[in-house]
Amino acid sequence: MDIATVAGLMLAFAMMGGSLLVMGMEGKGSVNYAAFIDPPAIMMVLGGGIGVGLVGFPLRNVLNLPKVIFKVFRNKPENLGHLIEELVGLAETARRDGLLALESKTAEIDDPFIALGIQMAVDGTRPEVIEEVMRTEIAAMSARHKEGKKMLELVGRCGPAFGMIATLLGLVLMLGNLSDPDSIGPSMAVALIGTLYGALMANLVCIPFTEKLNIRSHEEIMAKEIILRGIMGIQSVHNPRTVQQKLNTYLPPKLRPGAQEAA
Repeated sequence: MDIATVAGLMLAFAMMGGSLLVMGMEGKGSVNYAAFIDPPAIMMVLGGGIGVGLVGFPLRNVLNLPKVIFKVFRNKPENLGHLIEELVGLAETARRDGLLALESKTAEIDDPFIALGIQMAVDGTRPEVIEEVMRTEIAAMSARHKEGKKMLELVGRCGPAFGMIATLLGLVLMLGNLSDPDSIGPSMAVALIGTLYGALMANLVCIPFTEKLNIRSHEEIMAKEIILRGIMGIQSVHNPRTVQQKLNTYLPPKLRPGAQEAA
């Protein structure tokens, strides 16, 4: 679980609730939190967002949206240091016993991307072909990530619009009941709830979620790039120390092996 995402959402709602409480205390009155719950406005904003997603994207992409949102709450950062250690270990085996010795290790490799590269190297595939296949895999993964982000971006752009539509519908109903002056104020408040929901959906959910997905995508692509460079070094039977030095350039200086001792 990503604590930052959960804490951010809880903090935002807590601050909004607290600000309403303070405003109620300043006005010497109580705050009716139930007034901010309006099922028709919720149906309009959420239903409109889902409808826009169905219009703009294939059904399979929309059905995959819960998995995309789940990634925002998933806290499984890529351990790049461990990844480099694994690749250097494979490079040492290839240097010492030859590439064919890696064939028995493919079943022990958990990462399918590493296993793919090692298997192609063992099979004697040309380096340019290995790089082309693995880069195509990275590009396909990046394209899948972009599809998920684009859905959230589209819902985020259209959310405020559907909130405004809910507000306009509420105003129409309010204007049709002007014969009762006492109902104008409460009706206006209810009508504005739709705009509030649309703004919250865009600025508290969709836009921040998209930014978090960008970070997740960058981390995964970085890990895949490290694997690609490692496989190319293993296939060329480079010195394991050279492979490690090349891969360490992807790490921040403070996280590179020996950085603490040097400091």
